[in-house]
Amino acid sequence: MDEIILVGAGGHTRSCIDVIEISGNFKIAGLVEKKDTTIKGNLGYPIVGLDKDLPDLRKKYMFALVTIGQIKSPTTRVNLFSLLKELDFHLPIIISPRAYVSNHSKIGDGTIIMHNSIINANAIIGENCIINNNVLIEHDAKVDNHCHVSTGAIVNGNVHVGSKSFIGSGVITKESISIGSNSIIGAGVVIKKDVNSNQLIK
Repeated sequence: MDEIILVGAGGHTRSCIDVIEISGNFKIAGLVEKKDTTIKGNLGYPIVGLDKDLPDLRKKYMFALVTIGQIKSPTTRVNLFSLLKELDFHLPIIISPRAYVSNHSKIGDGTIIMHNSIINANAIIGENCIINNNVLIEHDAKVDNHCHVSTGAIVNGNVHVGSKSFIGSGVITKESISIGSNSIIGAGVVIKKDVNSNQLIK
């Protein structure tokens, strides 16, 4: 079984560990943390290095996944994803066996599809996205790179979510609308019309 390192060691990493363990496609070699961390490990997996050690870790490991969360800003996830690409890590698509992903959908590198999510026909999910537990991405919807669609959100048919956006828990979107890039939609909001880029909606 191929080994994978997880870049991050916080709360979201625990959720990612759970999905990776039950999917059974990778053995988790350890976690990578930021400078000055006090974290020693997570769920039994050790810290094997810091961000600055990634070039050396690439000599030993081929696969990596960004496992820090994204709520206030996507910047750290975007920067780490770009760094891993530059170092020629392979960033696999991780799909929980408890999720449904249509054979007619497309998922980008480094994206994780978590438990009980549904990705329907002709949906497109970009790179480095978090599709969290119990999310519905309906037919013909598009979620661009570096987005986090949080727990229980419903992205209806033909909706376009721009890059680097955060869709909070329980959000419901009307069909065929657009949410611009770098936007944050707070938990439980119902979106019935287009949202411009760089918006915060609570």
